[in-house]
Amino acid sequence: MSCNQKSLYWLIVSGWIIVLDQVTKKLAEQYLEPQRYIQLLPSLDLTLVYNAGAAFGFLNDAGGWQRYFLIALTLFVLMVLINWLCKIDFKQKILGIGLGLTIGGAIGNMLDRIFIGEVVDFISLYYAAWRWPAFNIADTAISIGVVLLFIDMIFFDFTKNPDP
Repeated sequence: MSCNQKSLYWLIVSGWIIVLDQVTKKLAEQYLEPQRYIQLLPSLDLTLVYNAGAAFGFLNDAGGWQRYFLIALTLFVLMVLINWLCKIDFKQKILGIGLGLTIGGAIGNMLDRIFIGEVVDFISLYYAAWRWPAFNIADTAISIGVVLLFIDMIFFDFTKNPDP
């Protein structure tokens, strides 16, 4: 795999996400109690939740095999994303940031699966009696990263309008 060296600068975004994610998860484990909600703002709580599954608790009660499956899946996706990152032009800032955020978030959650066996979630959004499943910084980075990838694909795809 040949890599555009300047494109690797977007991995700095990944590194910051990994650090921020892991530090906030350690703080959540230190200061929060499972399923006890602490209100930060209206509609925003902090609580400690361990998720052995994937997004929204999918496969949470699958019996343990999902941990290894999700680690393997994450490694595969990371290889694809890093290969993609290596091929982009440094001028593709939205794409680079999107890939950096997604890679960092994926690594942050994978580290939890490897070392803890499940992912630490602690951010809880709600409205009235409705609650969104708890999530973390890595999940947020992945979500924002994917949105940026779509924005780049729709509005800034350089293959549609190559430079003359």
